[in-house]
Amino acid sequence: MPRAVNSVASRKKKKKVFEKAKGNYAGRSKLWRTVRETVNKGQTYAYRDRRNKKRDFRRLWITRISAACRMFDMRYSIFIAGLKKAGIQLDRKALADIAARDIAAFERLVSMVRQAA
Repeated sequence: MPRAVNSVASRKKKKKVFEKAKGNYAGRSKLWRTVRETVNKGQTYAYRDRRNKKRDFRRLWITRISAACRMFDMRYSIFIAGLKKAGIQLDRKALADIAARDIAAFERLVSMVRQAA
C-alpha cells in the first residue's frame, strides 16, 4: 500500500511560512529549516516589541513634557501632580503634542498648575 504523506496540506503550510520570510537574505528565505527559525524568531520579536513600543512612546512623551516644563522652571512631577489638582484631564500623549507644537498653550497650562498648587 502506498504511503500517504498529505503533501497538499504540508505544501500549503510551508508556503505560508515562506511567504513571511520573503525579503530575508540568502538561505533565510530559501531553506526550510532556516526559514522556519527566522520566521519564529521574527514573530517572537514582533510580539515583544508591540508591547515595548508602548513603553518607548510613554518614555518619549514624558521626556518632551519634562523638557517643556523646565523651560518654565517647573519639574515634571510637580506639573503632573498640579494637573490632577487642577482637574485637567489630558494624557501624556496630548501634553507632549502641545509642548512640541504650541508652547503658548503649554505656558497657560503651567500657569493653571501654579494657581492650583
